[in-house]
Amino acid sequence: MTTQTDRKTRPRIPLSRERVLSAALHVADTGGIESLSIRHIANELGAKPMALYNHIANKDDILDGIVDLVFNEIAVPSEHTYWKTAMRLRAHSARDALVRHPWASILMQSRTSPGPSTLQHQNDVIGCLRTAGFTIHQAAHAFSVIDSYIYGFTQQQQNLTYTTPEQATAVAENILHHLPADKYPHLVAMIIEHALQPDYDYAAEFDFGLDLILDGLDALVERP
Repeated sequence: MTTQTDRKTRPRIPLSRERVLSAALHVADTGGIESLSIRHIANELGAKPMALYNHIANKDDILDGIVDLVFNEIAVPSEHTYWKTAMRLRAHSARDALVRHPWASILMQSRTSPGPSTLQHQNDVIGCLRTAGFTIHQAAHAFSVIDSYIYGFTQQQQNLTYTTPEQATAVAENILHHLPADKYPHLVAMIIEHALQPDYDYAAEFDFGLDLILDGLDALVERP
């Protein structure tokens, strides 16, 4: 958070909509979406709260704006890129953006006034699928199932109690220690033969599921 001393010593930079939204994004990233307020954003900018209203209409305008900033971070390759390659790159880029902005997944699909980056992103995804031969209905289905997987997997990953392979091993070993093998033989086998293997990485499960989805869609698409 910006202090009074910081505001006195740093050069005064004129406010703009871009600066307000950038500060709002930083506040949401560091304190969670519940910390987002005009007062906190103004403190971040070293400005008076009322001055922000020259550049934003209200809190809904701010939420729409920072969601649009997150969408702008998600890569959508050209429609000339092979569609499975494009969707795989987009999926990884989207997951990375959602990890950087943990609050975003609850807002990305709920805003009713999408900004230009959001609209362009969605248009480009549909265009890539249509160029590959998807009908408009197939493109809608594909868009829905891919995004459901991206958002669902990311939320599940963010809710895990571990973030490193070492922590994952410790959690698995602790569970295994209290698990009767005769009562839960299949669960014990999965922990020993899968989760406790040296190369185990939960994040790698993302590619396994994504490939299943893309291969399934590839079998359904109507070729021109």
